[in-house]
Amino acid sequence: MRRRTRTLITALVTTAAVLLTAPAPGSGAPPERGSDHPRGSYTVRGLAGRDDLSRLTAAGAAIDYVEHGTVYVTATDRTAAALRAQGLEVTAQAGAGTLVTYPRVDAGYTTYPELLAAVDAIVAAHPGIAKRVSIGRSAENRDLVALKISDNVATDEAEPELLFTANQHAREHLTVEQALYLAKQLTDGYAADPRVTAVVDSREIWIVPMVNPDGVTWDFGASNGRYRNWRLNRQPNADGSVGTDLNRNWGYQWACCPTGSTDIPGDETYHGTAAFSAPETAAIRDFVTSRVVGGKQQIKAHLDIHTYSELVIFPASYSQSPLVPGMAADDRAMFQGLARGMADRNGYVPGQSSIMYIADGEITDWMWFTQHIASFTFEMYPGTPNPGFYPPASVIPAETARNRDALLFLIESADCPYRVSGKETTYCTAADDLSVSTATSGGPVARGAAATVAVTTAVTAGSAQPVTFSVLGLPPGATASFSPATVTAGGSTTLTVTAGASSPQGLFPLTILGNGTQISRSAAYALTVQGSPDCTGTNDTDTAIPDPGTINSVITVTGCAGKANAHSRVEVHIRHDYVGDLTVSLVRPDGVLVPLHRRGGDGYPNIDTPYVVDLSAVNAAGTWRLRVNDAGGSGTGLLDSWTLTL
Repeated sequence: MRRRTRTLITALVTTAAVLLTAPAPGSGAPPERGSDHPRGSYTVRGLAGRDDLSRLTAAGAAIDYVEHGTVYVTATDRTAAALRAQGLEVTAQAGAGTLVTYPRVDAGYTTYPELLAAVDAIVAAHPGIAKRVSIGRSAENRDLVALKISDNVATDEAEPELLFTANQHAREHLTVEQALYLAKQLTDGYAADPRVTAVVDSREIWIVPMVNPDGVTWDFGASNGRYRNWRLNRQPNADGSVGTDLNRNWGYQWACCPTGSTDIPGDETYHGTAAFSAPETAAIRDFVTSRVVGGKQQIKAHLDIHTYSELVIFPASYSQSPLVPGMAADDRAMFQGLARGMADRNGYVPGQSSIMYIADGEITDWMWFTQHIASFTFEMYPGTPNPGFYPPASVIPAETARNRDALLFLIESADCPYRVSGKETTYCTAADDLSVSTATSGGPVARGAAATVAVTTAVTAGSAQPVTFSVLGLPPGATASFSPATVTAGGSTTLTVTAGASSPQGLFPLTILGNGTQISRSAAYALTVQGSPDCTGTNDTDTAIPDPGTINSVITVTGCAGKANAHSRVEVHIRHDYVGDLTVSLVRPDGVLVPLHRRGGDGYPNIDTPYVVDLSAVNAAGTWRLRVNDAGGSGTGLLDSWTLTL
């Protein structure tokens, strides 16, 4: 896990001794020996406040979850002892001195040999658009595999490139499934899904689905068939311990900050002997720098996938300042816009990586500050400590599919990340340039009906060029057409969007692309798919949220016949300075609670989130309530408004 993850409230790992010998390439985990330190899960109390969290990371603990003065960490036994020596109350989760085993290995998760087979199967099924590439070897000599996906996969084309990395931390197995899901969506959907086809035709996409194959193999490989709760790689250290935290081993601000990582070998945030001392991080570094062609980095966007906490986060990690050298106001606006765009599509919480505590030598900082790659981290499911790092494999289909729209949005944005903040003409200019605009910023369309908007182009530099049009972000079941389909820059066209009878209701941010011969320019358009007007309601009465206490805000739907929609939308706006206190639920007319925001350790202020939920089991007409519970402890705020679209 990359940042303020919320760990299982369990367990000391039972393995106190490990061996590191170099196996043959791709072989199983080595036998055990050596003097690796036992590690487990603890609660820590006695910190002065949130700003005091850095004491834990400096000592080598990995912060998993924060809750009103109680911090859940993964740490070695010696780190726990060191924290006690500082006067902190440190308690093993199952009771002091009690060892608890982690869950049994779930066969639904992908092992390293299964990963190789899955990548080879994708390439065999789609040889024209997918190929396997080796980018280096791990500490135990396993192949680090990358998958390239593009329409002319054997050719290095002048197209925007993206990089997706997963599984830097061994125990985060759901991240591998997300990477494979993306690869299958892009390949199986090619020529069948227009949106997928468009991105594969116009991008070069690289996916490294298992950055830490040795750690993964070790985590799977205990003789008792249970996970080992292993986070690090499997590189030997001089003191006989094993492991480096790969996400503290990157070369920007490596070991810069007294509280950003630890120099204690084998501890949970050990940064290694030097920047890129881990072969896995060095291999990805070398691959990324190899994509500098003609003095320009071809990779425009990057996503590092972790579990858990349901976050979309961005640099800087080494500093809590919003603006640091190399991160200007326009850069931050771009990061905020893309993070919010992804969060709006998957229900995660966006924010700066260091909002809870500082981490140095981290991947997104290196990507942005040294390569100028717009780099983000996903912290995937779950949002609470249970089931933590080891959710059952039954969640894989839903939790990977949940990110489809967000991933495609990032891929679509890669040609000009600054487009999302309205700065594309400043940062993505061309010798012959143009602009695209719409007559209005947004509008409605009823399900089963069509709506139009005028789209105008203008020459902003150089000569006019032919412009063809496309649209990204259409709701499921909707289609779009332009008349005329092509104009000369300076001309206009009309976009017609036709919503399907089953298209989900709600707000869909569209991107209208004008594709010139040399450059693409875009305009944003907010499309609202409507059902019957009687199926939508808003309560904008400001209601104070007691600390602690519970409020219920009511919307009554009277004229909407039949069942609610499987893609119903609950848009919530809460002003609160510590949303980690809050649990937000929709209460159906039949009294059943639908969880929206689950109480957690995130310290991000405010909730401005559209939640898409399946309400098809209940009639739309009736009294709906939004229930907000504040568990107390810190933070005040109010429910500003909420909107229900059935």
